[in-house]
Amino acid sequence: MPQSDVKSDLRRKFRATRDNFVANLTSGEAAISFSCLPSPLAQLCTPGKIVAGYVAIGSEADPAKLLTAAAEQGCTLALPYVTSKTSPMRFLQWQAGDPLENGPFGLSQPKADAPEVTPDIVLVPLVAFDTQLMRLGQGAGHYDRALSVLGNSIAIGVAWSVQLAENLPSDPWDMPMDAVLTESSWISR
Repeated sequence: MPQSDVKSDLRRKFRATRDNFVANLTSGEAAISFSCLPSPLAQLCTPGKIVAGYVAIGSEADPAKLLTAAAEQGCTLALPYVTSKTSPMRFLQWQAGDPLENGPFGLSQPKADAPEVTPDIVLVPLVAFDTQLMRLGQGAGHYDRALSVLGNSIAIGVAWSVQLAENLPSDPWDMPMDAVLTESSWISR
């Protein structure tokens, strides 16, 4: 089976697993998940750093409270901005309360005229991850392309623990993460 088909099958499997997991969280579990910066991330979120996050879609792990905590520590926030499947993703400055517009693929993103920034830390959504900190994304390659040119940015996947795969197939263009934060652990190299 071609690797692209294997990845598509894994996306279906892990989306269903994630959806089921989130549907069965108690309100208390949901409320405390990703509600504060874990110590390793808090140490990175120093005043003046630019932290890029995302607006969660469906059952994705939601980094909203992490972004709020980073802003409270003096960080500048950013969100991704996408115009098409093949166009490069940019990161635009954003703060809580700023209006968002609808983007492709169901994304909520800053208005196109928001200032473009280069993030120091990128909180990355994902469908699955493995112990080598490789990620399986949605399949368009936006984050892999963005991370490949960001150089010194720290990539931190934000995921539910059930999204951990034993071993994910990867292509030469797939970018590993520096760490993954789940509702129950911090996993790093």
